[in-house]
Amino acid sequence: IGKLSALKADQPVAFEYPDEGAYAQSMLVKLGTEAGGGIGPRKDVVAFNYFCTHQGGPLEDQYDAEKKIMGPCEFHLSTFDLTRHGMMVSASAVQNLPQIVLELEGNDIYAVGVLGLIYGYPDNMMGV
Repeated sequence: IGKLSALKADQPVAFEYPDEGAYAQSMLVKLGTEAGGGIGPRKDVVAFNYFCTHQGGPLEDQYDAEKKIMGPCEFHLSTFDLTRHGMMVSASAVQNLPQIVLELEGNDIYAVGVLGLIYGYPDNMMGV
């Protein structure tokens, strides 16, 4: 899904995973601080799905680089801590933001799984 050397701190890169379904859009980001599930020398590269777990609100432009959170969701103001596996911080969501599991081979970053259920999917292997 990307090259480690191409990532710049706090500049998300969009990609789709696990398929090209309606809610498969995700982001890869170098946070600049160690994070749960992070890869790379500083364990600061993570990836998350772009949709709120509460009602599927879009989070694509809601990355807060200073706080390292995603949100607030435009529907009900949910926010998620990207340093702590996308843990729900505030508002209506009761599930963490789905974290895309990453593997690093040399300079290449691969998406290999999902922690949590992607909004709108009956399971993470089958889109809507």
